[in-house]
Amino acid sequence: MTTRMIFAGFGGQGVMLMGQILSLAGMLQGKNVTWMPSYGPEMRGGTANCTVVISNEPVASPVTDKAEVIVAMNIPSLLKFEPAVTPNGYLFVNQSVVDREPVRNDINIIKVPCNEIADKLGNLKVANMVMLGAVVGATDVVDVESVFKALEKKLSGGKATLIEINKQAILKGIEIAKEQLRK
Repeated sequence: MTTRMIFAGFGGQGVMLMGQILSLAGMLQGKNVTWMPSYGPEMRGGTANCTVVISNEPVASPVTDKAEVIVAMNIPSLLKFEPAVTPNGYLFVNQSVVDREPVRNDINIIKVPCNEIADKLGNLKVANMVMLGAVVGATDVVDVESVFKALEKKLSGGKATLIEINKQAILKGIEIAKEQLRK
């Protein structure tokens, strides 16, 4: 099975890190993966997105114009990428920043209050990990243990002190997604 994903938002929202961790988690599970970043005119504050493909088969190309999973961390990303979600695919929306409703009714829409959850956990910078948890919780594209191992590899050295709060954020995201899918 092949899952194509696009993570999009403003630079500084951690969309690249979400893609990197998910790609690494897929690799740790022995899957074939690609991660391809795309930056706007500036890194912080400009638009940024990355495409991740995770597959049991070799991946021919990281480039895609359609994806089973789209993460929109801001309004411009929702407007740009909502049309790219495949029918019955998933659109994850950062409800803390996006104040409008998606228009599609042929997809699964998961709204995640990333910033509020991160704030309750004590660090707004883990909002991206809340969203990553929601993606993992809804799609099961990789298992949470692999995500935690990938997180530990990415947050080494001085950032190792942030591993625990990031794990909490991921677990909270998984919980939110599973709650919404039960409705």
